[in-house]
Amino acid sequence: MNGAILQQVFVVDFVVQSQMCGDCHRVEAKDFWKAVVQVRQKTLHKKTFYYLEQLILKYGMHQNTLRIKEIHDGLDFYYSSKQHAQKMVEFLHSTVPCRYKASQRLISQDIHSNTYNYKSTFSVEIVPICKDNVVCLSPKLAQNLGNMSQICVCIRVTSAIHLIDPQTLQVADIDGNTFWSHPFSSLCHPKQLEEFIVMECSIVRDVKRNAGSGMISKKHILGEVWVQKTSEMNTDKQYFCHTHLGHLLNPGDLVLGFDLANCNLNDEYVNKMNPDRVPDVVLIKKSYDCTRRQRRRNWKLKELARDRENMDTDDERQYQDFLEDLEEDEAIRKNVNIYRDATVPVESDTDDEGAPQISLAEMLEDLHISQDATGEEGASMLTQ
Repeated sequence: MNGAILQQVFVVDFVVQSQMCGDCHRVEAKDFWKAVVQVRQKTLHKKTFYYLEQLILKYGMHQNTLRIKEIHDGLDFYYSSKQHAQKMVEFLHSTVPCRYKASQRLISQDIHSNTYNYKSTFSVEIVPICKDNVVCLSPKLAQNLGNMSQICVCIRVTSAIHLIDPQTLQVADIDGNTFWSHPFSSLCHPKQLEEFIVMECSIVRDVKRNAGSGMISKKHILGEVWVQKTSEMNTDKQYFCHTHLGHLLNPGDLVLGFDLANCNLNDEYVNKMNPDRVPDVVLIKKSYDCTRRQRRRNWKLKELARDRENMDTDDERQYQDFLEDLEEDEAIRKNVNIYRDATVPVESDTDDEGAPQISLAEMLEDLHISQDATGEEGASMLTQ
């Protein structure tokens, strides 16, 4: 009053409490998720999953995941938003033949603001066919593919199933929609592969083509082969078969194949086939020294960071099979980022037994050149 000023001294305590925004809090909570993509494949081998893992790493589709969990027959991808999960499903649908189902569960709701909180689940099922599987097609599907034989070999699985007829070298691609319309299964699993030794091998020059037949593979050569099991070398029992590996086999080579003559095939299409049209042996791939190939392998792959549960002891052998497939098949290799392993010395590209290798030119992505054009280490290069 009248220009008077009143003052009082007192202590003020400030308490600082750190807080997180809602999005960061959800990320820090490991078990919180809004959507999950469950990828499954009903097969004994994980070759398709190893290939899918490399595609996810190459295109960075794992960056938005909260958590990746590996279980016995597949992978689970957890996301903080439904949009990221839908993007993952679209990526899977474009890279591997599959189908999916979507469902959601109501977690909470606010009737006043008309907001709802859902958890979404996308169940993705990959076709149960892997590389090197022997399959039996339905008669209708075989006719639609150009009158090819019902017994075929799967040479690779990318965005479609690539099949080859070992009798005629006819090839066909089956996408996911065609497979689910005319489903078929594998006749034998990889553990049933047996080792044969090539006794005689001759190239078939004139391949008989039926009316309306489809494309013929240019990368394979048809051969007529007499083989004998390495476990039956004390007998004189031999098997005759046609094979698509005529360009690789020579007398004395070891080759892996399936013995259809002495195994119990429980397949509806095989049981209805004429027994004369079912081959005794189907050869899959040439056999090399696995220990030597693994020792001289001078490259490596990256892996997804994931939680592992109930790991099988056979997983390491399956992973080595996948690495061998990369060395043998250039079509699969071009979709995978391969990195140079500096701990293994570089050897020549030629091998005594002819085992396929990956050239150094395909590993340039992980190379770091430490010398300039003058040969001096660390010197900067000037461009004009």
